[in-house]
This record gives sequence, C-alpha cells and structure tokens, in this order.
Amino acid sequence: MNQLNNNKQKRWPTALQQLLPVITVLILALLAYIFEQQLINSLVYKRELIAQWEIWRIFSSHFFHTNLNHLLLNLGGLLLLWSLHGQYYTIKNYFLFFISSSIIVSYGLYLFSPELSQYVGLSGVLHGVFIWGGLTDIRHKIMSGYLLVIGILLKVIHEQVYGAGQDIAELINANVAIDAHLWGVVSGILFFILSSLLSIKTRKNKNAK
Repeated sequence: MNQLNNNKQKRWPTALQQLLPVITVLILALLAYIFEQQLINSLVYKRELIAQWEIWRIFSSHFFHTNLNHLLLNLGGLLLLWSLHGQYYTIKNYFLFFISSSIIVSYGLYLFSPELSQYVGLSGVLHGVFIWGGLTDIRHKIMSGYLLVIGILLKVIHEQVYGAGQDIAELINANVAIDAHLWGVVSGILFFILSSLLSIKTRKNKNAK
C-alpha cells in the first residue's frame, strides 16, 4: 500500500527542483518562437555555419520550431514527460542531461546526416528524456518502464526503416528529422549508464568511510 501511495504522489512532481528545469525550457522555447525573426538566423542549426565554428548553434537550435504546431507538440511532450518522470528531475541532472543531449543530437546530425543542412526542435532531446526516464523506472523496479523503453526503441527503429509519418511532416510543415530522434535515444541511454555508474561509485565511497 505504501508503494502504491508513493507512486500516486509521484504523478505530479511539484517540488521546485522538479518544476524549474521544465519551466525554464518551456520559457526559452516560447521566447524563441516570439522573437524568431530577430534570432533565428543567428541561433539555429545550420551545417555550413557550424563548420565555421559557430558552435553555439548546436545548443540554441533546439529551442526553435518550424511553426506553432511544432512548438505545441514539443511543449506537450515536455510536460507529458514531466508528469511521467518528473520525480527523477533535479536542477542539476536535468540541465546536465539537456545540454549533453543537445550536443550529442546536433553532432550526431553533423557527423552522420550531411544531407541535413538545418535543424530545429526539441524532439531529439525529448526522445532522450523519454528513454532516460523509462530506464530509471526500470532501475526503481517500476514495470511500466519496460513498456516505455520498448515502445520508444520500436518507434525509432520503425522510423529508421520506414521513415516518419507524412501526417506529422504536414502538421509541422517540415520533414521530420528522424535521425535526431535516434541520437536523442542514444544520449538518453548514455546518460543513464554514466549517471548509474556514478551513483554506484558514490554509494561505495560512502560505505567505505
């Protein structure tokens, strides 16, 4: 019964450390949309400009979107993932993951998707947040985590084999960058492994004292 009550409490993670990272990303995405005309040429992922060492674009591009539908889809995903796994968020681990995932997604695209000249959106990073949360569920012996992890892996594999749905492309008025989703998942797996190893090492050091 206690475990059931704990799970219910975790559905709405409203502590400051759980809310602040999500609110920050949401506000930055809204500001990028509002001031798009003034900022987009200087901050979005453009392959040829990253090659000229405008490397800040590998991070800032993730806050921009192709249209309002794209923005709302990603912000909806951001809030949905918070409702699922916000109990695991802290200011430190969320921002560390967000920054590292942004870099992995952008450089993954840069190195392995040379045909992609421009990229915007949060979806790559959100795929990483999704699988990181699912794997963390598994570590905490929450069985639904297995379904989440299998589901996101099957989605990414399906996209790699068959491509993205045309309805989504029409909705956001752009081709869906499926490779960004792939690299987002890779970043989530890597972050989970590294953070788990660090947690194990920290516990061992405490027990050794």
